[in-house]
Amino acid sequence: MALSYPGATVPCLRAIASPRSWIDVEFESAVRILRPHPSTEAPMRSTTGRILALAALLGLALGVGAPAWVVGQEASPQRGITCPAPAGHVGDLEQPFAAVRYLSDDLLEGRLAGTPGERCTAEYVANEFARIGLRPVSPGGPGGGYFQAVDLTSVVNPHAMGGTGMNVSGILDGTDPDLRFEVVVLGAHHDHLGRGEGFGSLAKAPGQIHNGADDNASGVGAVLAVAEALAAKRPARSVVFVTFSGEESGLLGSSQYVRDPPFPVQRTVGMINLDMVGRLGRGPLIVNGTGTAAEWNQILDTLEPQHGITLARSPEGYGPSDHAAFYAGGVPVLHFFTNVHGQYHRPEDDWELIDRDGLERVAGLVEATLRAVADRPMRLTYLSGAGAPQGPVSTANRAYLGTIPDFAPVAFGVRLSGVTGGSPADEAGLKAGDVLIRLGSIEIEDLYVMTAALEQFTPGTEVEATVVRGGAELTFPVRLRERPTSPLLLPPR
Repeated sequence: MALSYPGATVPCLRAIASPRSWIDVEFESAVRILRPHPSTEAPMRSTTGRILALAALLGLALGVGAPAWVVGQEASPQRGITCPAPAGHVGDLEQPFAAVRYLSDDLLEGRLAGTPGERCTAEYVANEFARIGLRPVSPGGPGGGYFQAVDLTSVVNPHAMGGTGMNVSGILDGTDPDLRFEVVVLGAHHDHLGRGEGFGSLAKAPGQIHNGADDNASGVGAVLAVAEALAAKRPARSVVFVTFSGEESGLLGSSQYVRDPPFPVQRTVGMINLDMVGRLGRGPLIVNGTGTAAEWNQILDTLEPQHGITLARSPEGYGPSDHAAFYAGGVPVLHFFTNVHGQYHRPEDDWELIDRDGLERVAGLVEATLRAVADRPMRLTYLSGAGAPQGPVSTANRAYLGTIPDFAPVAFGVRLSGVTGGSPADEAGLKAGDVLIRLGSIEIEDLYVMTAALEQFTPGTEVEATVVRGGAELTFPVRLRERPTSPLLLPPR
């Protein structure tokens, strides 16, 4: 899942990356900001300088008529790579878990967009599409006709192969003579953070491979499992299955698809996005976008009890993942998501922690949801205004608490799915399951109020954090600290 704001577009630009300085800027039609790769230089020591630069530049980035800006880290020098042999359908490895194992292989070096590791990933997905029997979007084109090039020259990966990533798309033709000219899209991004070069790594040390098993090998595996199931019994409408490049760099692949789709966006009935669906556990399964079509809740009301998965629904159609590009293009969307966890955007997000049974159950629910949309006689009714995009919320000027939010909605407060080890929250005694309702005198209605509240405090401040635990209110003194990692961007409210 990306941490960059989906509404920020980056025009064609030039940029220089120097190992001598933390920020290199060259004005043309936009500006890029690069941090040197950690293998070549220690991080900039001046936290104040880093915060001032990021706060000022990000503040301008989304203003009306302002140039776009990209913040990130310089890529490491190119490395040779050998694609691992596909593990799919060997022994008991079938989809969706086969893709999780393959995409999480260290030899892919974290699948950073535009690198050989991403190319291996794209070839694997294309081969699976061909095996399943999906029709290529451009017969005779690259990757057996399944590839769509994605321009990466506007992002901080100057050593990528030609500055190009690859979307992978395959079409399952519908059976109805009229409805087959309309499509439903099922998508998941296949790129991740490489060795931490991608913006958003939370690794404690530089240069470690980020395998991204949950983010988002799990989504790719589920897409392939659903494709197999639907190919065995095709629905009335056609279905486009697509895995996106460049999601972690700012939804570049999905934006490219919306600009140049194999089927016109006007004939796209709906889009379902799978991003981080491998940690269901005891649930719930979060479903974003239920307010983007009048019929979504009715469809889910029918399917939820049939599949025995508790759903936590949110109406918002915008967010830090690929469905946002489709909703902005006028398409109803859903985003399935099993929540954040302590390994998010860290090297520890590996295949051993995937809930294999839960992933299969999610794929089954997604198949049923997609089939319900593809077989219904009438199109979904698009609803606008389901979470209008706003500017990013930077944590650059905030004190650090160290909580890991649970994105499943609660009536009031912010439920915690955990705390970062050694953080102020951890040292104070906060833990998973707590619902944070107050910081000092500020009532914490939701995550966005919490974000604003932390901006009121400076590192070193001691504040009382009030949580609900087991039905009782408990108060803990917390000494806030300076944020130890680079600034992140929250999804728009």
